[in-house]
Amino acid sequence: MDPDPRTKTLDPAGAAGATYAAQAPALAAGLRPGAEGLNIPELVCPGCVQRCPQTCARKTAEIVAAGADRVSASERLTAVEQTIAPLIDHTLLRPEATRAEVEKLCGQARQFGFASVCVNPAWVSLCANLLAGSAVKVCTVVGFPLGATLSDVKRAETELAVKLGAAEIDMVIAVGALRGGELDWVYQDIRAVVDAAHRGGAIVKVIIEAALLEDYQKAQACALAKMAGAEFVKTSTGFGPSGASSGDVALMRRVVGSAMGVKAAGGIRSFEDVKQMTAAGATRIGASASVKILEEARGRGAASP
Repeated sequence: MDPDPRTKTLDPAGAAGATYAAQAPALAAGLRPGAEGLNIPELVCPGCVQRCPQTCARKTAEIVAAGADRVSASERLTAVEQTIAPLIDHTLLRPEATRAEVEKLCGQARQFGFASVCVNPAWVSLCANLLAGSAVKVCTVVGFPLGATLSDVKRAETELAVKLGAAEIDMVIAVGALRGGELDWVYQDIRAVVDAAHRGGAIVKVIIEAALLEDYQKAQACALAKMAGAEFVKTSTGFGPSGASSGDVALMRRVVGSAMGVKAAGGIRSFEDVKQMTAAGATRIGASASVKILEEARGRGAASP
């Protein structure tokens, strides 16, 4: 018979080293009956209704400090935008996008507190100026959308984008090289962008275009991105045969573990889509329907900010 799952180590890789059973008495000590938040009601929070972010800021901070990427919240949570918005790269990558549309994108990002605006390189300088002084980052794309350009071109594109104000680089891998088994090419291509971005203080998200790959190739792409020092792997460009799927997100999360972020992008248009992707392991969402998603989240019982 399998041992009680509650006594298994919290960190399967062994980094934490402590078991749930060993930590439970300390967690439970001093908590009043009826306390809410940790979702282990028999030991810590009897009657938990998953409202920790709303009812106990101190406990939420403790959970995050202990290593949580996300804190569960019920539909009764208020100001849900403060939970959802920082996960979203507010995206406008259509080639026909105008200056006025990009300016509107930046205004919305400031208003709602999105993680970044994700735009084509031509708009990086404008966005950096419009978002100066805010917490919203400027994200741009490199080798987009095909990934089939020279590594030297991707490197140069990255260097210039960072110089103009990009803090996050979403690069497309050499998809054909991966499919052909030329893994060193793929690694060196990613590494060229990572090195250029890191020199300028930017992070890198590696787009694998999952819809064009077999599962083993998706795993290879994620492993190569991790080896090359990227911060995120990303499902899709949004211009491929299909976008993000929860299955792909879960596979990518299994490969990279907790050390990297996973960005789900392509076809994410609703609050339900966001919930499915984050449940599968996504820590960042790429969406052009960001404002609509927040409006839907409000309609689930959350108040306006």
